[in-house]
Amino acid sequence: MPLQVRLPKEYERLKPNDDCMNEECGVFGVYTNGSGIDAAEAAYYGLFALQHRGQESAGISVSRKGRIETHKEMGLVSGRFCDGLSALKGATYAIGHVRYSTMGDSSLVNAQPLVVDSPKGSLALAHNGNIINAKELRAEMEAEGTKFQTTIDSEVIAAMIAKNSADGISDSIAKAMARLKGSYALVLMTKDQVIGVRDPKGMRPLALGKLDSAYIFASESCAFDTIGAEFIRDVRPGEILIADKNGLKSRQTPQAPDTALCIFEYVYFARPDSDIDGISVHKARERAGELLAISSPADVDVVAAVPDSSLPAAMGYAKQAGLPFTIALSKNPYMGRTFIEPSQDRREMDVSLKLSALKRNVRGKKVLLVDDSIVRGTTSKRIVEMLRTAGAKEVHLRISSPPVMHPCYFGIDTSSYEQLIGANHSVEEIRKYIGADSLSYLSIEDLLKTVECAACNFCAGCFNGKYPEDVSELLKSSGKKLLDQ
Repeated sequence: MPLQVRLPKEYERLKPNDDCMNEECGVFGVYTNGSGIDAAEAAYYGLFALQHRGQESAGISVSRKGRIETHKEMGLVSGRFCDGLSALKGATYAIGHVRYSTMGDSSLVNAQPLVVDSPKGSLALAHNGNIINAKELRAEMEAEGTKFQTTIDSEVIAAMIAKNSADGISDSIAKAMARLKGSYALVLMTKDQVIGVRDPKGMRPLALGKLDSAYIFASESCAFDTIGAEFIRDVRPGEILIADKNGLKSRQTPQAPDTALCIFEYVYFARPDSDIDGISVHKARERAGELLAISSPADVDVVAAVPDSSLPAAMGYAKQAGLPFTIALSKNPYMGRTFIEPSQDRREMDVSLKLSALKRNVRGKKVLLVDDSIVRGTTSKRIVEMLRTAGAKEVHLRISSPPVMHPCYFGIDTSSYEQLIGANHSVEEIRKYIGADSLSYLSIEDLLKTVECAACNFCAGCFNGKYPEDVSELLKSSGKKLLDQ
């Protein structure tokens, strides 16, 4: 009797776009320094380049004549957002943000940048990451009389910095950093400064670039290429970089000896044309495919990828295995996020709208399909069915990362074990559920080989359960009992 794999009821409520890891957001900042660059326009194009990091909302704040003005919209940068951009034209400083919510509701009030008042004037802040002690810090500040307008942890950071800003912005940020636990890459703006900050463990990426005399901060270096800027370096873990009329000033707060950049940046989050902490994202993914071909060979006719983040790994696999690479799945570039609560039929329809099989490339062939990860398994199951319907003789699935077996608490939207198929089922059970002829994952040892010589160490907590911060209290509410039974 075949094994019957039963998945949690929560899986049946998921939208198709939920069957993946989702980053929290992307940040961007520019201090034009008299270069003649329009700051709002630079921020707009920078956010466009970072759109893959967040699609729920977008916002830009500018400083003009000592005042901070902000425009925010729900949805994509390329949507209604550009209609309000003209009102921000002519500014010399700007910061921007694209958001995917992991803490706080998806609503305009929670969109960033956030603007708060301080003894030194208004302060705007954009944040990528997740503060795991935000609840305690918020309660402490509320007891002291602080009023909060949103439900997000980013406002806690902004309020902490604003509270002590009379001591000077650098000291105020450093004091807040000493209290914050979790991940954060920040860009901040005062009436005459733009500031980049990276948490002491470097869990979230942040890079520094330059265009003429303008200084630019961005979550990824691909944003610099979009606006014609030059990548200078990554912001160091624990570093505060202040751009103002005097140039660029660095303050190094204590850097954690055990730095912990999220390794999923290389697996899935980052654009392949980005470099993070000295490592090319494309090269890391290509190397993952090569190592996967060595550890998990298969008797197949062609190698293909689940577009788009898996393409380098699939090409690496094909090259190492000496097999032809083909396009088996075509992605619809106009398929955005859906906010309609779908039925099962609607879920399957949305997957079909997003991806379609190229029948001529797979009919009668044994296909090896490379994907970057399996989080919940629902989309993988549908893709395998799609290839079989298109005439594939066999479908073998290879994953260019280890099984996702543990939640993330540092900026990714997987906060419970119930959401993760790898936490509750063996590889063989997952294979049978998905319907693949074979299934193999890259080992964590091989994954770490893809990022050798990086400037940071790595957090691989979603794979091995080893976290860079104490998350024992969070684990109590994450369904860990599923693993302990």
